[in-house]
Amino acid sequence: MDPVIIVGAGPVGLALSLALAAQGVPSVVLDETSGKEEPRPARTVVLRADMAALVERLGCATVRDEGLRWVGWRGMRRRQQPREVAFDLGLGGTEEWSEDPDSPAAPAAPLHIPQHALARGLRDAIAREPLVRLVTDARLDTVEQDRTGVTAHTRGPGGTWWRGSHLVGCDGARSTVRKLLGVRFPGRTAVERHAVAALRTELPWPGESLLHRQPPWRGVGEEITARPLPDGVWRIDWLLPPRGELVTPDALVTRIRETLAGWCEGTTPPYELLDTGVHTLHHRLARRWRVDRVLLAGDAAHLLGAVGTQGLDEGLRDVDNLAWKLALTWHRSAPDALLDSYQSERRTAIAARLRAADQALPALRGGGGLRTYLPGVMRGHDALLTDGHLGRGPLGASPAYPHSPLAAPFSEGMVPVGTPLGAPVEDVRVTAPDDTTVRLRDRLGQARFLVLLVAPGSGVWERRHWRTAGLMPRLEEAAEALPVASEVLVTDAYPGAPAHAVLLVRPDGHLVAAFAGVRPEELHAAAEAARGSAPEEALEEGPEGRQEKAGRSGAASPEPVVPVEVPAPAEASLGHDRTVDVH
Repeated sequence: MDPVIIVGAGPVGLALSLALAAQGVPSVVLDETSGKEEPRPARTVVLRADMAALVERLGCATVRDEGLRWVGWRGMRRRQQPREVAFDLGLGGTEEWSEDPDSPAAPAAPLHIPQHALARGLRDAIAREPLVRLVTDARLDTVEQDRTGVTAHTRGPGGTWWRGSHLVGCDGARSTVRKLLGVRFPGRTAVERHAVAALRTELPWPGESLLHRQPPWRGVGEEITARPLPDGVWRIDWLLPPRGELVTPDALVTRIRETLAGWCEGTTPPYELLDTGVHTLHHRLARRWRVDRVLLAGDAAHLLGAVGTQGLDEGLRDVDNLAWKLALTWHRSAPDALLDSYQSERRTAIAARLRAADQALPALRGGGGLRTYLPGVMRGHDALLTDGHLGRGPLGASPAYPHSPLAAPFSEGMVPVGTPLGAPVEDVRVTAPDDTTVRLRDRLGQARFLVLLVAPGSGVWERRHWRTAGLMPRLEEAAEALPVASEVLVTDAYPGAPAHAVLLVRPDGHLVAAFAGVRPEELHAAAEAARGSAPEEALEEGPEGRQEKAGRSGAASPEPVVPVEVPAPAEASLGHDRTVDVH
């Protein structure tokens, strides 16, 4: 088959190409730039623990080498410090957490990294991946589709016609792909503005992130955020008034000096100013994320970022959701409804995030808004902002898809566990088929479903002693009969799960269903639903069905990615769509 065409070589497009390659799908990445990342220390991204793990799993070494995991979080108001959170820097952190000191696990630490370092690490990983071809100086100007694929044309030194099975627009807020599709991109402009500086200095909280609301010093603004980076570098953001205050170099230096002095007992410590800028945040959501064989992801599909929400983190969640669905479709082992679920799940999740941010903004920025709903107004406001910055609650928690079209049909054999249906599973330790003990997260992203058995006591026994005993033979037989490729894993315990529970997990780590024991028919029905088939549409066993199943479990290696010359199609018209710059 033809490769997948990815338009845009930012972190989202690069990550998507690697995620597809991990599942045996070739791709061509069309980069309109020269491929050189301009170092901008003030342009950084915060990744939640699960998305940092995704990027690292894709081979991005800079996540470890040039990123920093925060050791803690401080929330301050005026001169008081009402809130402090310590993070888990190891493997014991959890995505679902509270500030209860008796909680069994601390929250997993977010990762902070310059965006140019993240992109460079992804490009280095692509250079080692034969299934990905990265084409620079290739600006898209035409997209046309037919029943079997997509044809695209790029301008540049070697203007070329490309043929692909699908095309994904990861080309940012001014997306050419979205405009060619005629998809509207409504929303709000300049929801928040921040003055930004990257500087090297010493602050009283090494390795900790800080949110300071209503600092008691004149002229620095109502809200300051300080986020640490490696080598003593900090990114500091000052929330600007909504009236469009002009930030001059002198005014920014004054903010820096007064802020550092305020945090360091009245004396401005030595500092080296590395980079500055103004960060303007917009909230927009594309009306459609899929038009037949063309899809949108990242900033081409959504813009968000106010009150601590993280736009690139959400773009990588698009990748995590889309890659396995596109891979199964490319390998011809899934119905068309599976790709439809990408828009249903992700657009709904982003819409909920934008709605929560828009509802919180009037209260947080001085309006009436939520004041009547929050017990303890200021305390509630601080908690809302913490949610957005640390990845929990409606502003930041990893999305769940409880009403997904891929949801498993209810059955009597289902049991509740600590993870709601459709939510990301906990990253517990598991025993893999090769008898190694790994994290559950390490087995994701391979276009295969995970069948997880909760077997107390299994952690102290070698696999060879129990793989042929108890429930295992029947479970492995049930997993082999599933309509999707799968892998059986065993864990000693899972939060909230009874002994001998069986969990079915999607390739992106979301829980499909949990059953009391081995129930082959119900497990099969859940897997059918999760691949986009209604129960009555199950594949019939036969020569064709067996061939499809064989293709899913071990597809032949795709041919090398090469440009394909095709006849020039009729010129596509450019849909006019109002978008805005993102600085």
